[in-house]
Amino acid sequence: MSTIVGSSCHLVEEQRARWERKRCRTAKELVQTEQEYLDQLGLVAVYFVTILKAKGTLKPAEQEAIFGCLESICSVSRTLLFHLERGCLGVALECFCHQLVLYICYAENLEKAQNTLEKLVRKNKSFSRFKKLQESRPEFKGSHLEDLLPLPLRRLSQYRQLLEDLVENTHPENSDFQQLTGVLQSVSKAFHQVQEISRCRDNANQMCRVQKLLKGQKTRILAPGRWYLQEGWLTVVPPKGDELQHRMFFLFSDILLVAKPCHPLHPWNSRKFACQAVFPLRQCTVGKVFGHTHSQGGLLSLSFPQKKLLLMCCDQEAFRKWHQNLVAAVRELHISVTSAC
Repeated sequence: MSTIVGSSCHLVEEQRARWERKRCRTAKELVQTEQEYLDQLGLVAVYFVTILKAKGTLKPAEQEAIFGCLESICSVSRTLLFHLERGCLGVALECFCHQLVLYICYAENLEKAQNTLEKLVRKNKSFSRFKKLQESRPEFKGSHLEDLLPLPLRRLSQYRQLLEDLVENTHPENSDFQQLTGVLQSVSKAFHQVQEISRCRDNANQMCRVQKLLKGQKTRILAPGRWYLQEGWLTVVPPKGDELQHRMFFLFSDILLVAKPCHPLHPWNSRKFACQAVFPLRQCTVGKVFGHTHSQGGLLSLSFPQKKLLLMCCDQEAFRKWHQNLVAAVRELHISVTSAC
């Protein structure tokens, strides 16, 4: 009996030792990657932000639009690294959590920063020359300012992964466990907020792109709560054996838009589409006529109160995606109606 108990204790000790080794490796990786991150961030802070302020090449508003709170993020990283190198893991990370709002603000400003930078490179020759000169420095190792601006958001994702590893390999009885768990929750929340900001920005860009593809302004794509899902060519199969029609379909979270290409010789609409119909998905029923097997594509049946569409797709993967997105969009609308009731 004592042999069994001794063996069990030995196994527990071995497991704890493995946890501790993994924890030490992760803590070391956190310090090492923080130094690398700070080195790259420092290139922007020193060779762009500081020097541009001194030279006055850009107006203060332009400089603020490009770099936002990058200097503050750099300062936070220096403080974090200072404490991490001295082994104050829990305290360092907990203090860092109070500064996570800077990363959210940075994410909100990133698209404006990228657009402003692109505009100034095109229109401000003095800034364009300065940018090329700074990027040619050996410290940049071929990196461009455009590559370095998203660094804080990529680092936030790394923080989350490293913290998950730390918590996973920290024993609940360890004095740092509760502290690290709280830090992980805060970082994960900030990470998801940044992801949502990026998702909303990408969606808005897709909506604007589709709006520009449509001839005229009669059909308005931008609407609160609307999400872009998919687009592509589908073949409309007529009910009475008439000629097949190839149409461009744009699928959103609440509508399906059908369009046909404008005449290729039209002076300004040659690359645009004319909207033929907009079908609300709230009262749509989606079905497969065929395409249940691994054949080449399939035939979708969409039933609306006043119209029934048979849509053919010859690509199996595209067909699967159309069916999946349509079913999910209709289901989500039904759920929202039920919840409202």
